[in-house]
Amino acid sequence: MTTATAPLSPETSCSHLQESLFSWLKPETTPEAPAPEPEQKIAPPPEPPAVKEEAPDLSHVWVAAAQVEVTPKIASIADYRGSFKASEGMRIDALEVYCKGCRRPYDEVKASDCAAKIDNTHLIGGDQSKRAKRKIPTPPANARIIAGGTINRRGITAYVSGVSRPKR
Repeated sequence: MTTATAPLSPETSCSHLQESLFSWLKPETTPEAPAPEPEQKIAPPPEPPAVKEEAPDLSHVWVAAAQVEVTPKIASIADYRGSFKASEGMRIDALEVYCKGCRRPYDEVKASDCAAKIDNTHLIGGDQSKRAKRKIPTPPANARIIAGGTINRRGITAYVSGVSRPKR
């Protein structure tokens, strides 16, 4: 038994399949490549322009405290969820317009930057080191202090019992 070891043509071998799959990876070569030019000294690229740092946005975010007349059904929804959807054409009376960040009225701070975005100390009552400590009230002379039970302020039992939210 003899075997012939003739080379396979590209049409009959499997290698032509792989070549066609990855042919897009090979750089295209042109038969007439131009001769390389002698290197010339190139000046360094110009420095990129200085990046301007954008100023922080210190503008106010205006909100309005509103008064809206609602039906009893919407009132119960608003009480439960804390929000409701207004119907089209509903008139809403703005009681006050103020900044959401610094909580100051529109007419007082409309021309200035928002103090909350600069420094938020105005919301906590100024410098805490200079502020007076809270005084514990002294009970009246005829009062009697009765020890009570402990109040659970953490966990699901505190939520269910109404410590973290008002009782309904």
